Amino acid sequence: MQFRTHAALAEIPAATWDRMHDGRNPFLAHAFVDGLERHGCLRADRGWTPLHAALWEGDELLAAAPGYIKGNSHGEFVFDHAWAAALERAGRDYYPKWLFAIPYTPATGPRWLAADAAHRRALIAGILETARRLRLFSVHANFLEAADDALTPDWLARSDVHFHWHNDAGWRSFDEFLAALHPKKRKNILRERRQVRAAGIELRVLHGDQARAQDIADMHALYLHTFAGKGNLATLTLAFFEHLAQAMPRALLLVLAQRDGQTLAGALFLRGTDTLYGRYWGSFEDIPGLHFETCYYQGIEYCLREGLRHFDPGAQGEHKLARGFLPTLTRSRHHFIEPGLDAAFDRWCADERAANERYRRAVLAHSPYRNQAIP
Repeated sequence: MQFRTHAALAEIPAATWDRMHDGRNPFLAHAFVDGLERHGCLRADRGWTPLHAALWEGDELLAAAPGYIKGNSHGEFVFDHAWAAALERAGRDYYPKWLFAIPYTPATGPRWLAADAAHRRALIAGILETARRLRLFSVHANFLEAADDALTPDWLARSDVHFHWHNDAGWRSFDEFLAALHPKKRKNILRERRQVRAAGIELRVLHGDQARAQDIADMHALYLHTFAGKGNLATLTLAFFEHLAQAMPRALLLVLAQRDGQTLAGALFLRGTDTLYGRYWGSFEDIPGLHFETCYYQGIEYCLREGLRHFDPGAQGEHKLARGFLPTLTRSRHHFIEPGLDAAFDRWCADERAANERYRRAVLAHSPYRNQAIP
């Protein structure tokens, strides 16, 4: 077996890479990761330099992980700015670091891709050895699934709380979902949906192969508008949006809100095997209830129609609780290459995990569902 690094995912054939995962998570697709690189979304001057890890035996890929050398912590959604500041005060450089994650995507998914645990462990060992050789300060893996998390028990463990929708009850319609809510929550959702209809809004739900070029351009313009309004840097290009529609047509989902044929707002989603992922939203006009309709209620209706059991609408947002989304813990792991530094941050991580668990349980005490047990 030979451990190698790859400065571009294009160095690994698409079919070879895609055999390493089961296709449940659209962000692991070669088309998605490679598309970010090919279409100008990842730039070294913005802190992203691809360096993917791979374990080979001849021409056979045994294990792999999407990796990036980071010169800052932007676009990660696992916030370690306090760590960087602490090391800077101590006269140490926190960057560069090696991150294993999907850029700009706070969604849980596989990170150590392999057919068996032994190859995953060999991959991780190769990553740590290479990090030492490259004199990198630390290695990070964000938004891990439970199986991947279990492979790095000696790494620092962090958590966060996101809000997800689950159809464990087997609802078959939006009305059945509403019936499970407390009356006040149900009435609020119905009121918000009426507001959108009263504003004369028509909603179009399109997969990538159903969307016109103008629909893709409209969604990208909405994305730019939203980021500019918040003073944030929009990093995804129109070419990347167009690429998703062409390369992943049934995984890409758009919800466009229109009046008199003009697009006023929209949301972009990616679909997995059993999960819908909400990613970007934008609006040119402030219409009551439109954000909730476009980003949440249309997504729930889509899941119910398509038989998807899980809806991950993205990071943050306590307001999602009242609309049927429950607090869910996410996982990440972190390892400092220099011996002893992990111990320095271990108590900080333990306190964070305990605080997030207390918060999750406190939020669940205000569950929108009539019959909600607190696990």
